[in-house]
Amino acid sequence: MTQNPEDTSPRQRGRPRGWDDKTAQNTIKSLDRAMHVFEYLSDHPGKALTNLAKELGEAPATLYRVLVTLETRGLVEFDPVDQVWHIGARAFTIGTKYLRRTSLVERARPIMRRLMEDTGETANLGAEREGQVLFLSQVETHETIRAFFPPGTLSAMHASGIGKALLAQMDEDRLQRYLKSRRLVGFTPHTITDHDALKQELATIRENGLSIDREERNEGMVCIAAPVFDANGEAAAGISVSGPTHRMKPDVVERLSTHVVDAAQALTVAVGGRLTPPQS
Repeated sequence: MTQNPEDTSPRQRGRPRGWDDKTAQNTIKSLDRAMHVFEYLSDHPGKALTNLAKELGEAPATLYRVLVTLETRGLVEFDPVDQVWHIGARAFTIGTKYLRRTSLVERARPIMRRLMEDTGETANLGAEREGQVLFLSQVETHETIRAFFPPGTLSAMHASGIGKALLAQMDEDRLQRYLKSRRLVGFTPHTITDHDALKQELATIRENGLSIDREERNEGMVCIAAPVFDANGEAAAGISVSGPTHRMKPDVVERLSTHVVDAAQALTVAVGGRLTPPQS
């Protein structure tokens, strides 16, 4: 196949030639038919095979093969009592993964950019994964000396601003399970390694709605974090700014803290979460 000499536009990675061609030659008819059945069933649940076949204009035998294929993937389910078809649990699982992507990381980006611009420091987004903080996104400051937590980085919760913000929102049983499952490693002389001291710190964070990591993971770096809540009022993530101690003086930390809390509340609203005020 020769390329059109008049086509000088660069190809984007992951996109083949003819990307914009949505004609029949670039579609899989059987897959398109299956997705049409799937989408129709999502809008018209509880349909019997004969009714579906009639409404979709498909032969019952053909439609049955489509439904069984989708059923093997958990995308649809058959009710043997009522002899009708419904959307399956796997469809919900896939949908929630999409919602997490769009509602958290993507919706956080403009809020994080604004937070970086307002504070002049690097903005971070993280969530708890198997007892650690998983950094999901970062918007770096333009300063030459800056914090760097690329997406995919894991960090100990007890020595992280975001981690402590999330720990502070755990109920007592879950927090006890966390403390029993791991040793509080000391990364710097400032790391909290005593269970009682950590609990006291978390109580303060819970009251203020704000967490501060004062060189507890990396000497010379300070982090200010606040939790982001989901629709159930549970802490789903944390947002923070991080910077070197020579810029993060106590008066600066106090000023930037307002921006961090505002950003966390804005992201909570953006993902449809429920704002949870600090405890009095």
